[in-house]
Formats: sequence, C-alpha cells, structure tokens
Amino acid sequence: MMSEDRLLRELRATLRDGGLRGSFLVRDLATGDELGIDPDLEFPIASLVKIPLAIATLERVRRGELDPARQIEVAPGRVAAPGPTGLSRFRHPARMAVDDLLYLGVSISDSTSADALFALTPPAEVARILDELGLDGVFVRHSMGDLEDTPVDRLHPADAHLAHSLAIGASTSGRGHPVWQLDIARANTGTARAFTELLQALWTPSAIDPGIATRVRELMGANLLRQRLAPDFSSDATVWSSKTGTLLNLRHETGVVEHADGQAFAVTALTESQVPAGRQPEAEALMGQVARALRDQLRQG
Repeated sequence: MMSEDRLLRELRATLRDGGLRGSFLVRDLATGDELGIDPDLEFPIASLVKIPLAIATLERVRRGELDPARQIEVAPGRVAAPGPTGLSRFRHPARMAVDDLLYLGVSISDSTSADALFALTPPAEVARILDELGLDGVFVRHSMGDLEDTPVDRLHPADAHLAHSLAIGASTSGRGHPVWQLDIARANTGTARAFTELLQALWTPSAIDPGIATRVRELMGANLLRQRLAPDFSSDATVWSSKTGTLLNLRHETGVVEHADGQAFAVTALTESQVPAGRQPEAEALMGQVARALRDQLRQG
C-alpha cells in the first residue's frame, strides 16, 4: 500500500494538473480515522446549505413550530433562484406541503423550494439552530435566491466564459472576492471538516434528534444529481447518500458511502476550477477519483 504522504502528494499534483483546487476529507464514521487534503479551507457552499436548512426545518417541526403538512403556495417568479428542475420550471402557482418542499429542495436541489423553506425559517434562524445543536463551521447568511444574480446570469450564454474567468482570477489572498457570492465573508460558507462533522452527526448518535437524522439521510439517499462522486461510490454492495453544490467555478459534494460489510465513510469534496468553462465533466470525474483514492487508502489502512 502506498504511504499516505506519497498518496497526498500525487493527488495534489493530479488536482493541479486537472485545473482544480480542492479541499477533501474522508472519515471512517466508526473509528474516526480520517485522511484529507486541505480540509480546513473555507469555501462558499452553494446548495450544500440545503442540508442545514433541512435540519433546521425538521427541528422546528419537532418542536411543534411548523406543521409538515402545511400547504405553501409558490407562485412562478415570486420565489427567486431559477434552476433546471423543480418549482422553478412550473408555469402556474403550486401548493406544496412543507415536507414535500424538503424533498424537492434536498433530493433534486430545487432552489425555489429551498427559498420557500427559508421564508419560513430565515438564514439567521437556521444559523441559530445549528449553534444550538453544536454544529460548528457552517455559516448560513443568505437564501438561495441571492445566488441567481451573478455575472454568469447577466451575460449572454456565449460569453459565460468571461464570468468564469472573473470568478477564477479575482479572488484575493484572503479568499475575498468582488463577486460577493464567492466572498467567504459574505457568502454561506463551510469547510470539508465542518461538513464531515455534520455528516457524522447525521449518521451516528448526536444532538440531532434521531427522527430528524433519519429523514435527512433519506433525503440525501434520494439525491438525483449523481454525476460527481456517485460513480465512484455507488455499487450493488454500497449505498451512496449525498448533496451537491454548484456555483460558477465551484463544484462540491458531501455524502456518506455505506458498505455491505458495515463500514461507513463520510466523504466531502469542495473544489474550485481554474478552467473558465461551465460544463466540465472531466473535473467532476476527477473529484470522484481523488475522493475514492482517499477512501481506499483509509479502508486498507
């Protein structure tokens, strides 16, 4: 088996050659053993924020503050953040139960559904509930609708590469950015370690109510966006449950792979591309390759 130091050097070189800067962490949920690459580097988290949103919403349901069957009317164009799936594609008003909005928001990453939930539990309240549950390191500051007004949204599709060039080249040494959604002082942010801790709390006993943890695991297990890490972690002998996040040059995924032999590993990959292009299947395959190599090293260790 390759030494950990050599493996990490090779993986860093692979990421660099593939035009990615990445923060990865893989943890054995039973033993706590872990292996990572820059796991404490802070990133804007895009749609990964929907996991804390789900936890906070379900915690309010547990406390009796929200009825999961409550019907919420969502009017097209009224709740911002259009996307390729879900309510943002509806052409007429829709009435959805809170519990069904959770499914749409987490399992198909529908940002319109997520914003309907943020209207019930604003970002500051989500942040307060996370703090009460002892879930540190994930900072919730804004709803999903705020993510739609980026340079890529203002340009013609043929000029989208200019927005990606700005995203890549304008970051400061302190991780600030003129595109505020990429500025870690203003965006929703987190680290690979923080999300791995959050996964640990969802998959093993913690301050999160067991019923809430079970429901969030179900929602992540039903994730339909499976083009990144899933190809490297899904098989007849494993179950992969995860959530993705995408914004400009950011591509993230956090999830848990559960093996038939009982082993379970939390896997978090937060990356930013150095290639000015919106569609990069090679980068997504590379994310899975690196995460899989880290998991394999831990499993063999």
